[in-house]
Amino acid sequence: MSPEQRREMIIRTALPLVAEHGAGVTTAQIARTAGIGEATIFRAFADKDELLDACVAEAVRSDHVLAEIAEIPLDQPLAARLAEASAAIEAYLARMGMVIGALHATGRVGGGRGAHPPGERDNSMTRTREALAELFEPERDRLRLPPDQVAGMFMGMAFTRARPPAGPDASAPTLEDTLDVFLHGALKEGAPE
Repeated sequence: MSPEQRREMIIRTALPLVAEHGAGVTTAQIARTAGIGEATIFRAFADKDELLDACVAEAVRSDHVLAEIAEIPLDQPLAARLAEASAAIEAYLARMGMVIGALHATGRVGGGRGAHPPGERDNSMTRTREALAELFEPERDRLRLPPDQVAGMFMGMAFTRARPPAGPDASAPTLEDTLDVFLHGALKEGAPE
C-alpha cells in the first residue's frame, strides 16, 4: 500500500470515529479499528491534529456528492432526479455536520489547517450548481429561468431542507411536498392569486 493509500485508509477509518467521539477519539482507537499499529498513524500523519484536519478536509470535500449527482439518470422525471439530488446533498451536509459538530462539541474550534483551501468553498458551490443545472437541462424549454439560475435556487432549498426547523412545534415538510412547491409553486392549482 502506498503512503497516500495508507493515509486515505486511515482517514476513512477515522471519520466515523471522529463523528462519534470528536476530538476525544484516540489514535489507539483509530489504529485498532483500522487493524494497524498506532505507530503507522504517526508515519502517515505528523500528529493527531494533522489527522483531525485531514478528516475535516475529507468531510467537506464535495467530490462524492458531485459524483452522486452526475450518476442520476436524466431520462427519469425531473421530480425523481431532484429527489435523488436532494438526498445526496442532505447526506453530504449531514456527514460534514457530524464531523465538524463533534469536533466543535469536544472543544476543537475552527475548521483546522486546510479544511477549506482559499477559494475551494466557492469552487465547490459553483461545481455543485453546475452539476444540478445538468439535471434541469432536459427541461430547458419549459423552465422560467435558465437552468443555472434554477439550479442555484434548488441548491438553496436543498441546503435549507438539511437544517431542522426551529421551535417545539416546527415540522419540516416532506421532500415530496417541498419538491411539489418548488416545481409547481405555492398556490393550489386554480386558486385565485
